[in-house]
Amino acid sequence: MVDEQPGHRAAGGGALSGVVVADFSRILAGPYATMLLADLGAEVIKVESPGGDDTRSWLPPVRDDISTYYLAINRNKRSIALDLKDPDDRDAAQELARRADVVVENFKPGGLARFGLDYETVAAGNPGVVYASISGFGSGPKGASLPGYDLIVQAVSGLMSLTGSPTGEPFRAGISVFDVMAGLHATIGILAALSSRHTTGRGQHVEVNLLSSALSGLVNQSSAYVAGGVVPFRMGNSHPSLFPYEPLPCSDGDLIVTAGNNGQFRALVTALGVPELADDPRFARNEDRTARREELRPLLVERLRTRTTAEWFRDLSAAGVACGPINTIDGGVAFAEELGLDPVVTIGEGADAVPSVRNPITFSETAPEYRRRPPMLDEHGAEIRRWLATAPDGPADRQDRTGEQPLPAADRQERRA
Repeated sequence: MVDEQPGHRAAGGGALSGVVVADFSRILAGPYATMLLADLGAEVIKVESPGGDDTRSWLPPVRDDISTYYLAINRNKRSIALDLKDPDDRDAAQELARRADVVVENFKPGGLARFGLDYETVAAGNPGVVYASISGFGSGPKGASLPGYDLIVQAVSGLMSLTGSPTGEPFRAGISVFDVMAGLHATIGILAALSSRHTTGRGQHVEVNLLSSALSGLVNQSSAYVAGGVVPFRMGNSHPSLFPYEPLPCSDGDLIVTAGNNGQFRALVTALGVPELADDPRFARNEDRTARREELRPLLVERLRTRTTAEWFRDLSAAGVACGPINTIDGGVAFAEELGLDPVVTIGEGADAVPSVRNPITFSETAPEYRRRPPMLDEHGAEIRRWLATAPDGPADRQDRTGEQPLPAADRQERRA
């Protein structure tokens, strides 16, 4: 057992070492954000209801009877189960929020007020707190009552109108893309607020909602409407402003082929053995290629069908053409391994070891850490309760925590990137 002092940077620790995060979120957006903070060294305490985070029961698939969904977004955390309707548990939750540098929650807006865990109440006793709220549609009177499921946001934002065959039905994305995006936006907001607190000494309320994240994340498609007055439509795998930029058939399957500018198009057609197409006035500029895509596509496909996807991927890549096969997930992981990206890390040892996808950020000094496997429900409840029970009275001192009791670490097995 190694004692850790909340609020103090451990020697050689991550960039956020010493930052204490009280995580009252569940499902995806919030837990993803807090996992990223934990990877960077923050001490994240995951507060769960006695029934646990919903994703614990989202089965299949499973590993050792644990949901792989839950495993994906909860490493490096400690878990405590608290029933906020119970006075003692509610007191513990309030003390945790008072001690925290960061509070993250994704209850319905206003839902934590009855437990004394809303921003105004927490900030009154902890003025330096960075309090992040994630909702589906914001905290305004019309949006606060709407349930914030990613699928609903994919529908109402317009994303589904852009996804799928032009002649078929709208489709959702293969992941909860706006939950992930909102989690990333929440992480950015938290880090910015921590930076501001370093200067001002004051915390603040950071609010993120899925619909705003969606409209921001739709980038060129939402801009097409708000800046150009154009309502985009479903184009399958085609791009509205580029060609080629889509799957094209080879002899044994499809290959993604792209040409983002005239030089890339020349490299492509030269590698395909039809260099004259680069000087054809019908295809000389990107706007020409996009407007005449139905003329150009069969000319490219005629050449691509003469060889396999693997052969074209090898030769086109060597010629500097951006392209790629359409892999399944196992193929994607294998490709990352082939490139030396080491996409999988193992947390723990022996029978308790859990493989996880590596944090995507590389630092030259403060590398992400993989200290703890995703916790079992209330795994650290007893030690966290002991720590909270011995906390000093009064607001936490943001500048000097030397009088606080250490929160002991549970069998720290640390592996850094």
